[in-house]
Amino acid sequence: MRCDGQSLGTAYRISDIAVFLAAKGLENAEDFDLTDPALVDWRGGGPDCWTPPPL
Repeated sequence: MRCDGQSLGTAYRISDIAVFLAAKGLENAEDFDLTDPALVDWRGGGPDCWTPPPL
């Protein structure tokens, strides 16, 4: 995941995104609208498409 050009890590579930955004200092990160294309640029999927972490 990238925010403002900075790599924050790999999100393996949608809840990871809120954790990364909160760590970046965004208040109410859990309320962030992940379906808004003006705010989120999904690559290789979307908010309902997740790949499990490697073993």
